[in-house]
Amino acid sequence: MIIVMKPEASKDHVDALLARIADKGLTPLHMPGSERVVLGALGDERVLAELQLEADPQVESVKPILSPYKLVSRDMHPHDTIVKIGDASFGGGRFGLIAGPCAVENETQLLASAKAAKAAGARVLRAGAYKPRTSPYSFQGHGPDGLVLLEEVGREVGLPVVTEVIETGDVELVARHADALQVGARNMQNFALLKAVGRAGKPVVLKRGMSAKVEDLLLAAEYILAAGNDQVILCERGIRTFETATRNTLDLAAVPVLKQKSHLPVVVDPSHGTGKRDLVAPMALAGAAAGADGLMIEVHIDPAKALSDGPQSLYPEQLLALGKQLEALLPVVGRSL
Repeated sequence: MIIVMKPEASKDHVDALLARIADKGLTPLHMPGSERVVLGALGDERVLAELQLEADPQVESVKPILSPYKLVSRDMHPHDTIVKIGDASFGGGRFGLIAGPCAVENETQLLASAKAAKAAGARVLRAGAYKPRTSPYSFQGHGPDGLVLLEEVGREVGLPVVTEVIETGDVELVARHADALQVGARNMQNFALLKAVGRAGKPVVLKRGMSAKVEDLLLAAEYILAAGNDQVILCERGIRTFETATRNTLDLAAVPVLKQKSHLPVVVDPSHGTGKRDLVAPMALAGAAAGADGLMIEVHIDPAKALSDGPQSLYPEQLLALGKQLEALLPVVGRSL
């Protein structure tokens, strides 16, 4: 249930209501806004009805939360959530560029790619130390050694780092080295992993599964918030359809839909969404125009020799050009890089 307090509601009265909700065994939520204080109560609504909050003189309205993803829903949290990774902010009008190579390969490759990302305006460095691959014979990542190298390079170039975690047993280790955790498309409905990253105390970038509906993505995010972590960024990275002209079908309509339904920031990954280098920049600009709060883009100093995802990786000069295009576009749509 959502309980909207009247403007004159006192803090003591709000605290007392939160205590009454908790005493009934429900989960109370406190969401102060600039004009109204909104309270939430999660649990058995029959129990909540016993409180008769509609009769409280300082309560303006009480209404049920109809969506199944209650913590993620904009009904519960009408204001945009701003997620911070290091000094980079996503959401609430803030736009961030996340860039880097698909995988941590070696120090030379990673450092050069990180410098290229920063030169193009990236605020976060992204690279995979663990690589979930379709084929068991493909490069699987350097694991813990890759994490250490990613952390060192991020520190050297002055960028916070985000990297993928693929197993619950690795969450604590990855969280020690990374500023944010990524849950990839293949693990979007790995519910044990979602709960574990929710408890890790780090921001989470949650990618949409290849066959997931928008509601599936929001329910996956609900797992993370229900575990106590509201620092979640949703990522549209393309879904699998009958179309074969591109690696995936980048569903940019999902961006405004997600923004309408949820308060969480949304980023677009045109690299995986298209799988083709020449399509990354136009779809990145389209994603920004569609209302995304950021982009996640792959860059490599020598894509022809990349150990993974070379065909969709930009050359450094291409990312630099895209950064300049974003600088020109974003003010037009009310944001800045």
